Amino acid sequence: MKKKAKSPPKFKPSHQNQIELLPPSLDELLPDDHIVRLVDHVFDQMNIDKLVATYKGGGTTSYHPRMMLKVIVYAYSQKIYTSRQIAKALREQIPFMWLSGGNRPDFRTINRFRSSRLKKVINDVFGMLVELLMDAGLVRLEDYFVDGTKIEANANRYSFVWKKSVANYEARLQSKFRNLIKHIDKANADENARYGDRDLEELGEDSHVTSEQI
Repeated sequence: MKKKAKSPPKFKPSHQNQIELLPPSLDELLPDDHIVRLVDHVFDQMNIDKLVATYKGGGTTSYHPRMMLKVIVYAYSQKIYTSRQIAKALREQIPFMWLSGGNRPDFRTINRFRSSRLKKVINDVFGMLVELLMDAGLVRLEDYFVDGTKIEANANRYSFVWKKSVANYEARLQSKFRNLIKHIDKANADENARYGDRDLEELGEDSHVTSEQI
């Protein structure tokens, strides 16, 4: 009996350079219940007059501080802490592209905004966002702390608790956030010390790979 020839494997097509008649928008690529939409909504409601007041009139245009604030705090909520990594996310990740409206501030711009304009408010703003996401069940609080410590959350926010206990919990939580911000500052400083005025390796600023080597 003649053995039946084995059928060759079949693969789905992958055409990287195929042009679409109607390219999808970033909004279409982002799920309706994505966490970044909540971040966007929260910070659209926030009064940022004090932040805007740090800018001088005239001169060249700047990236809008509300957009920059959204991007940095969302990045922190996703445990992306350094300026170069945030700039990388703005180049590569759909939620970041959507949140920034397609703007791509480089790591220098992000670093200046974070270290000068945002320095005084970032602790409270980030803490507020993480508490909101925690209450909504979208993040686990202990994920944000680098020392492995777990802060016990109030099991039922609507049950009767002693005011002193709540105050102690809030104080410990804010202390944790301050320590986390110190960790973020150190991560940025370490990155700047390593790279100086250069970006990440992926951009090939110092690479010279020839076709012969490939």
